[in-house]
Amino acid sequence: MGRFRLIPREEPFFKDFVALAEQIRSGAQLLKQMLSSSPIAVDRAEAIKDVEHLCDRSTRSIIDRLNRTFVTPLDREDIHALAVGLDDVMDAIDAAAAVIKLYRVTEARSGARRLAEIVAESVDRVAEANAALERKEGVLELAARVSQLEHEADRVHQDAIVALFDDEKDPISDIKWKEILDFLEAATDRCEDVANRLEGTIVK
Repeated sequence: MGRFRLIPREEPFFKDFVALAEQIRSGAQLLKQMLSSSPIAVDRAEAIKDVEHLCDRSTRSIIDRLNRTFVTPLDREDIHALAVGLDDVMDAIDAAAAVIKLYRVTEARSGARRLAEIVAESVDRVAEANAALERKEGVLELAARVSQLEHEADRVHQDAIVALFDDEKDPISDIKWKEILDFLEAATDRCEDVANRLEGTIVK
């Protein structure tokens, strides 16, 4: 006979977070493919937009369930913040892809390619941390790795901006690429925000 629970535990939230993180992982991989191609694979921007819409629906579903659930496996504010934070990661990925398409750039600068790789790796670690959240094993280590990647992204972003203004003589191109680089770096910031929330949830 299974154990009787006087107070039920609502397990689907953990599965929802894993599913949402996996959706974001697919978006991050598309961004990486977009910038690793020569010329830039602009068609990936539409696929990324589709993933962003899917993530929006998943986030709304989590929040709707939260509003209907009396007993939750995590603090309600943590569930809400994690859902919104994960969605923010996908929004940042989508914003980077959208501006690349908008500005019709055809060849990626090396700094942009490296930032896209860091975004993809950061999302990988975030997805793994979400998968480990229910067990509460390995989350802190994964969150620490996301923080390390964010620091690396800061350095890559700074070096890329310096190289941009040293090498690029067209001021319009300077403006376009600076904005693209800023959006890519922002995506790593959003990953760190989620990692910090996961870390705080475990520490509680």
